[in-house]
Amino acid sequence: MNDKLALLLLCALAPVAGALAAPPKAPGPQVWTNTLGMAFVKVPAGSFWMGSDEAPETLAEAFPQLERKRFTEITDEGPAHRVRIGRAFYMGQHEVTVGQFRRFIEASGYRPESEADGTGGYGYNLDYDPATTTRGDAFEGRDTRYSWRNPGFPQDDDHPVVNVTWNDAQALAAWLSRTEDQRYRLPTEAEWEYACRAGTRTRYPHGDAPKGLERAANVFDQAAAPYWPRWQQHALAGSDGYAFTAPAGRLAPNAFGLHDMLGNAWEWVADWHGDHYYAQSPRTDPRGPADGSVRVRRGGSWHTWAFYARCGYRNWNSPDTRYTLVGMRLVREIGRPRAR
Repeated sequence: MNDKLALLLLCALAPVAGALAAPPKAPGPQVWTNTLGMAFVKVPAGSFWMGSDEAPETLAEAFPQLERKRFTEITDEGPAHRVRIGRAFYMGQHEVTVGQFRRFIEASGYRPESEADGTGGYGYNLDYDPATTTRGDAFEGRDTRYSWRNPGFPQDDDHPVVNVTWNDAQALAAWLSRTEDQRYRLPTEAEWEYACRAGTRTRYPHGDAPKGLERAANVFDQAAAPYWPRWQQHALAGSDGYAFTAPAGRLAPNAFGLHDMLGNAWEWVADWHGDHYYAQSPRTDPRGPADGSVRVRRGGSWHTWAFYARCGYRNWNSPDTRYTLVGMRLVREIGRPRAR
């Protein structure tokens, strides 16, 4: 081989050699998909700080548009405490969607509570005036016009299902457990917050400031504000492009690869709510009080102000509550077939 040909071959091979030597890309989340098409992400075991000890004065400075009493009513967020999640688990990569819930209904014959008890759910109605009602609720209901099939605004099969009760979520988890011989359930409150924070300790996974939420959380912003002019001052300055629910997975995931942990739809968790539970909570795999009257929901929704879409914020409702802002996300346990 002459010197010129050897030089040409060396130049041609150089980019290949460089490519082979390049470091591999970081692996993405480990995803598993079930028979209903639900994608689940493996969340590793680990420890984190759960809850919040922020002083009302600090919160008032950060959220000056809110009256002070809102910051003194959230004592159930404390004390902040170290919690260990002892086992890895699969967390729904997205909230359960309309299409997935429909496939469950068709396959199981289950009747969701909004239909079975004949009272319906809640819904958005342009002509509804909260001032004409005793409760002053933001949405119309209960009314048989509204259910998981119709929250009063358009949804496709890939939007999160809403108007579902805690009992509906339990029914879905039980049916999947029987059908697939795996153990499905709602996440515990601790698992939910651990998965939401994904290694962070700030108010939101991206930091303490609400600015930036629109990239990863469908909350009350400039897209939604025109529908609710009386709450305009509480809308984020930015816009995620969705006035109501957004399709699952449309916004950016957190560090665990989970989408919409904040915003889009409130998510039921397994626990009963207790105002003072954090002060006595077990430090490993807490599961909430032994009994109660209301179940916890987490994460905020498309209609939620930024203050109430923090990782540590807690809300609750009776297990038969169905609302146009409330949906669910499931856990599938690893290495544990369902109990027989």
